[in-house]
Amino acid sequence: MFTTFPVKTNHHDEMVDITEMVQNWIKDQGIKSGAVIVSSAHTTAGITINENADPDVKTDMLRRFREVYPWDHPQDRHMEGNTAAHMKTSTVGHAQTIIIENGNLVLGTWQGIYFCEFDGPRSRKVHAKIIQ
Repeated sequence: MFTTFPVKTNHHDEMVDITEMVQNWIKDQGIKSGAVIVSSAHTTAGITINENADPDVKTDMLRRFREVYPWDHPQDRHMEGNTAAHMKTSTVGHAQTIIIENGNLVLGTWQGIYFCEFDGPRSRKVHAKIIQ
């Protein structure tokens, strides 16, 4: 089973919690056991799993990414000017695989799935594929 979710971002750098969207799709498919691969269809946006209880974690992560990969590095040559976004995406990764058991994503107590926007705001796509 495969689907594509639209994700609209509102900021240049942003982490959007997509856990519920993925979980609801799994429930709608009636899947009880397997795995789901969640993948960003973009080179300047990734997918990560991280804490979803304290919003300061997202704030801190985005701030630290900006420190490590500044937007205006004087030696960047990419003509679109978004080398920092490509670097952040390569660091985060474009996909995550999550176990499904008893119809639920197997995540830790504090974990959520995040779409990580690094070159927004934009209209984006997230692909999901269930493996049984």
